[in-house]
Amino acid sequence: MKRRMRGGGGAAMAVATGAVMLFLAATLSGVSANTDSDDVNALNVLYTSMNSPSQLTNWVSQNGDPCGQSWLGITCSGSRVTAIKLSGMGINGTLGYNMNLLTSLVELDTSKNNLGGSDIPYNLPPNLERLNLAENNFTGSIPYSISQMIALRILNLGHNHLATTNDMFNQLTNLTTLDLSYNTLSGNIPQSFNSLTNLRKLNLQNNGFNGTIDVLADLPLTDLNVANNQFTGWIPDKLKKIKNLQTNGNSFGSGPSPPPPPYQSPPYKSPPYKSPQSRQPAPPTTTVNNNPSDDGRKHSKLSGGAIAGIVVCLVVVGAIVAFFVIKKKYWSLPRGGDPEQKEPLSPIVSGFKDSLKQMKSIKIISTIGKEELQKTVSMNLKPPTRIDLHKSIDENDVTSKSFTRKISLSSIRTPAYTVADLQVATGSFCADNLIGEGLFGRVYKAKFNDHKVLAVKKINFSAFPGHPSDLFIELVANISRLNHPSLSELVGYCSEHGQCLLAYEFYRNGSLKDLLHLVDDQSQPLSWNSRVKIALGSARALEYLHETCSPSVIHKNFKSSNIFLDNELNPHLSDSGFADLIPNRESQVSDEDSGYRAPEVTMSGQYSVKSDVYSFGVVMLELLTGRKPFDRSRPRSEQSLVGWATPQLHDIDALDQMVDPALQGLYPSKSLSRFADAIALCVQSEPEFRPPMSEVVQLLVRLVQRANMTRMCGADGHSWRRDGESRDQEPW
Repeated sequence: MKRRMRGGGGAAMAVATGAVMLFLAATLSGVSANTDSDDVNALNVLYTSMNSPSQLTNWVSQNGDPCGQSWLGITCSGSRVTAIKLSGMGINGTLGYNMNLLTSLVELDTSKNNLGGSDIPYNLPPNLERLNLAENNFTGSIPYSISQMIALRILNLGHNHLATTNDMFNQLTNLTTLDLSYNTLSGNIPQSFNSLTNLRKLNLQNNGFNGTIDVLADLPLTDLNVANNQFTGWIPDKLKKIKNLQTNGNSFGSGPSPPPPPYQSPPYKSPPYKSPQSRQPAPPTTTVNNNPSDDGRKHSKLSGGAIAGIVVCLVVVGAIVAFFVIKKKYWSLPRGGDPEQKEPLSPIVSGFKDSLKQMKSIKIISTIGKEELQKTVSMNLKPPTRIDLHKSIDENDVTSKSFTRKISLSSIRTPAYTVADLQVATGSFCADNLIGEGLFGRVYKAKFNDHKVLAVKKINFSAFPGHPSDLFIELVANISRLNHPSLSELVGYCSEHGQCLLAYEFYRNGSLKDLLHLVDDQSQPLSWNSRVKIALGSARALEYLHETCSPSVIHKNFKSSNIFLDNELNPHLSDSGFADLIPNRESQVSDEDSGYRAPEVTMSGQYSVKSDVYSFGVVMLELLTGRKPFDRSRPRSEQSLVGWATPQLHDIDALDQMVDPALQGLYPSKSLSRFADAIALCVQSEPEFRPPMSEVVQLLVRLVQRANMTRMCGADGHSWRRDGESRDQEPW
């Protein structure tokens, strides 16, 4: 009996021991799971975004312990992930949308894979020192978030399909290596490259860059490759001293590079007499020019070129001083001048009169010995301004003939229509074919014999003061240079018999304003999917105008009535290129337009790319709420859409109450919240706090990517379905 009890006690002891061991194992397992939760979340999303590659051993799509379980390619310090090295792993897909959570990551290397097929995600780790995404398939633009990585030392984006780089390098002063080679980048080298004061190695080869490379002249480069681009000008002398320099495949000039503008005479050696002691006995005016008989030893080494340079400088300085001395007196004269005026400097004043119209040449004659030396001095007494291509030309002005004053019609590739063609197609612009009226004129539907349908904008003459036909041709040339799938396509124009007409593609679904605010019983309300799609396409249009066009194009008139929708509800932004015709200050602004105007435009009348961003935020609010930007029919506290909506954008309960009732609750709550976050950024009252459009595009792209991942994972399906309803496609 006693022995049996002992046996039972042994069994109990074994069970107890097993329980303790299980507890210890669980405890130890918990201890080993020491990776920061944000890092785990970011790596889970990254794994899913890369289509869960099997070659990444130990990686999982949910939870896990990257540091404790030694995930392939992951390096940690304590509980934080500090490096991700996945080069040449045959991975496809893209990067995760929340990699900004990896705040301790200093190195990210996913080079030599098949990642991409889309833009580089905006939310990259913010504290990177080394970023290598080379030899992938990334497209679009270099994300603006890279400009904030002030610790970055190595950036390699070579061998991708990137098409755009913004002027975004001002803060990257720690960068030592930059590789943008083998992409499709074009335009001038960003001016902010001159801030890369520690840059040693720069690879720009095999792109489409043009212009000069002067901005690189003062960088401490030891390796420079700009081969196979479209560069022109000269290779700066400083760059020629670089040991590893490759410049072939461009159109650089031969010979030594000229001095930087404004042009300066070649330097000459200073003779001994130029010391302060030797200059004191002789006054400068008599020594240099007015005492040719004084040929003592102090002047024995003056060359003719040196004397000429001094003479020119003194006369120019004297002319400038004389101008300011008699400026008031000169402007008090009648236009033709006083016939009795006998000022000794009147020829110079006459020259200044011409220079006030535009830059002139003043010819200065000085006699040195018996030789006559003629020098031409270029003088401009006011800040440089953009040349008015259509200003009247003085027939006697020789210098003005060097400027091309009018744009040649042959340089415009857009087809030209006749007035007769457009009159027939529009029924002589009859009221039945009138489909809209805007700031610049009325728009008519035009039907042609070949069944083509266009929208013809008949421009008001009041929009073109002075020379309407010339300004109109310049407008056509500017618009025809814009090319983006989210812009309304200009397919023709007409400039004859005093008529100014533009022909655009006709979009059968009309404007976004009509679809949102002119709803009747037959109207089909826009789904949440469609609204996000319209917002993203419109954002890409502004991104193109602001960050791809050089110089940037400010729209100034971004609103829902200027966004037209095709059969697939793709947006097309109209009135792009009209900004020069919009005065900074308008005497009267409609209620509708006032709702889109940024605070700084209302206060000062000054537009910028950031005022466009604000207007875009207002359109997003229209998409979210279905309300007009300004509506006097509502209570005073709700008349201004921005004023009413902004305080509620971060309150999820209030947000649900703000949503357009036409959606009938069919929207995903997470997508709604992120959409509202983007709006809040865009409509901030201070322009410097509004994001660039490239960032807004990335926010909306991530919103779509997250929705796609949700659909793949089958998660959150109930968050958008109302009363048990279901759909084939889950909205964004």
